[in-house]
Amino acid sequence: MDKPVPGRRQFLIGTAVVVGTGLAGVLGTTVRDGELGAPPRSFRGGVPWTEGQADAPPGVSGEDYKFFTPAERMFIEAAVSRLIPNDEVGPGALEANVPFFLDRQLAGPFGRGDHYYLGGPWPKGTPEQGYQSRFSPAQVYRAAIAAIDKHTRANFNGTDFAKLSDDDRDKLLKSMESGSLQLEDGVDAKTFFTMLLQNTKEGYFSDPIYGGNKDMAAWKMIGFPGAHYDYREWVTRHGEPVPFPPVSFKGRPGWNGES
Repeated sequence: MDKPVPGRRQFLIGTAVVVGTGLAGVLGTTVRDGELGAPPRSFRGGVPWTEGQADAPPGVSGEDYKFFTPAERMFIEAAVSRLIPNDEVGPGALEANVPFFLDRQLAGPFGRGDHYYLGGPWPKGTPEQGYQSRFSPAQVYRAAIAAIDKHTRANFNGTDFAKLSDDDRDKLLKSMESGSLQLEDGVDAKTFFTMLLQNTKEGYFSDPIYGGNKDMAAWKMIGFPGAHYDYREWVTRHGEPVPFPPVSFKGRPGWNGES
């Protein structure tokens, strides 16, 4: 086995374990002998089914932004490019289309907080208690971005966060992470940073069907084969690379009967 590359790649591989485990755990169907096949699909035409004739699941499409304003988009692109920067190891969050992933998530059920309990009371919780807020994720993002830009304009000669130097952006992100940055308008910088970092990693490693992980570049970087239907033969083969190209929920060209 090749000597592992230290640094960012090592960290990201560890982060991706949960994503990979989740994919491997939920996928399952039958396929012809000797072939690692497509992800779960709906088959058409009755039984027995004909290989390659399937309806690909719907996915995110387009390039327009539905949630972020132009100013918010500039902030998000500047922030995620520092959380996962582009380098010789692999693509950064910006190159992996993470801002588009975040936009679509915030414009949908996640942004509305459909799976969050947003009722009171709202005392400041502990980290072990998870999300503790009356505000939906969309409201948190909108308020935090405005408050951060207000802070930078007041402290950096009228400059928005997106136009700061990389060093200044890094310092501000670190102060958000530590909780030392105090923002106005009741915005908790640490809560926002925690959510932003988590969502950035989700967009970076998620299936491309959700708009992030463009061209499966993050999976290729860490050697994750993606949504193959069955990994049972690899359970005990520790340390061995899986010699299959990555595949998303949409499958490969030729698998979808309508492609």
